[in-house]
Amino acid sequence: MNAAAAGIPAWAAQGEYRLRFQWGPVAAPALSAGACVVVDVLRFTTAVEAAVSRGVIVYPYRWRDATAAAFAASVQARLADGRDPAGPSLSPSSMDALAPGTSLVLPSPNGSTCAVLAEGPVTVIACGERWPDGSLRPSLEDLLGAGAILDSMPGDSSPEARAAIAAFRDGRHRLPETLTECASGRELTGKGRAADVGYAAQLNVSTTVPVLTDGAFR
Repeated sequence: MNAAAAGIPAWAAQGEYRLRFQWGPVAAPALSAGACVVVDVLRFTTAVEAAVSRGVIVYPYRWRDATAAAFAASVQARLADGRDPAGPSLSPSSMDALAPGTSLVLPSPNGSTCAVLAEGPVTVIACGERWPDGSLRPSLEDLLGAGAILDSMPGDSSPEARAAIAAFRDGRHRLPETLTECASGRELTGKGRAADVGYAAQLNVSTTVPVLTDGAFR
């Protein structure tokens, strides 16, 4: 699907640049060539990295409802719905108990949705969060995560990509504090998930790159 077909005008597609930065699931279907990097720091993509680094196969799923269980059964995978306190969830540390080769369905209305819809260029998509009405809430942690990735890549950057890079360079030396104090960090800390925030705030500690292949991250 091209940008026009997705309802994104040509002037917003950043098509003349090698490195591009976009927000949210609306932009994802417009991508049709090259590589797409989905960033949902708190906590979808962090949980995916934790799982895939252990040899776990992760199927993204857009909805956290009754259809998720049916999808998990269809791919013969375990469902990470967070209902079992000892089971897998969006918490990165919950992946520690999974054996290599386990298949897992990980529902997320932000990260999974972007991952399922995205198909291409060298575009980094910050998934963001949701306001109570369901609209996109741009999140600082995803801006910084996108900037970290873009900062490590060579090529001509769009103004949007350069802004993400600048945000990362400004905050890179105080990432734990910044993620703890930002809105999403405060939300998770209030839910007793401060350890997840600290896990996600680590920089350049993983050698694993989860790649979406045949509908699953491997």
